[in-house]
Amino acid sequence: MDINWYPGHMARTRRVILDTMKNVDIVIELVDARIPTASKNPDIAQMIGNKAKILILNKSDLADPEQNKKWAEYYRNLGYTVLLGNSRSRDDRKPVLNAIREAYREKAERDAKRGIVARTARVMILGIPNVGKSTFINNLCGARRAEAQDRPGVTQKKQWVPLAEGIDLLDTPGILWPKLENQSDAALLAVTGAIKDTILDLEGLSLVLLAMLSKYYPEQLKARYKLTELEPKAYDLFLQIGRKRGFVLPGGDVDEERTAITLLDEFRGAKIGRISLERVENDVG
Repeated sequence: MDINWYPGHMARTRRVILDTMKNVDIVIELVDARIPTASKNPDIAQMIGNKAKILILNKSDLADPEQNKKWAEYYRNLGYTVLLGNSRSRDDRKPVLNAIREAYREKAERDAKRGIVARTARVMILGIPNVGKSTFINNLCGARRAEAQDRPGVTQKKQWVPLAEGIDLLDTPGILWPKLENQSDAALLAVTGAIKDTILDLEGLSLVLLAMLSKYYPEQLKARYKLTELEPKAYDLFLQIGRKRGFVLPGGDVDEERTAITLLDEFRGAKIGRISLERVENDVG
């Protein structure tokens, strides 16, 4: 598969972010905890510069708990304030607000020494499409303030959102990079739903997913699909699961489209288990 997707509004969003960054104090970046490096836009670090930065490993409730710990430690060692996020829970609100206030306190102290009076902290939140930004913001605000839908590319304009007393947050649309040169990362983005399914080969994606699940989570895979053994080749395993589920067409062939959709949906919904597709020891140098 050759995966590349960069809607026009993403190019415009990048220009807006660069133009607005000078008025922002703190940047919160959301990544998908299941694929922390593939979902981390490499352009964002350059755009942030020396701004205070908070990294949210979002959808951590869908990811492997042990891998969550390792990724959090990895990024803290790189200088990030790191928090685990569950975009559908309001339990994240207090620790995120505390992290924002702590980051802004340091800036306010520096400003005070220069005779600058502290003002409202201005926070920008960034992340790739469908990483859960809108739901995350709604939960932080305690109300439905940003449009949230479970499909990429819904938020298409910037909007300031009052987050708490003394804190304003700028929401922005999700951004990918202009060219997905690393097709392994592109496949991971597609598997987790960051790229619209309508432009993808779902059967091919499901084979990518099955190869990784067979490697890292064979027992969960066997348990979910009631298999005693896994076929060693991804395509044979794909057909094995389709037959086990009864997705058989007249004539005896497996309904590959239905099998692919089921596999992807059940992975994304954590029905196979809490899965991480990237590992610190394998995916960072």
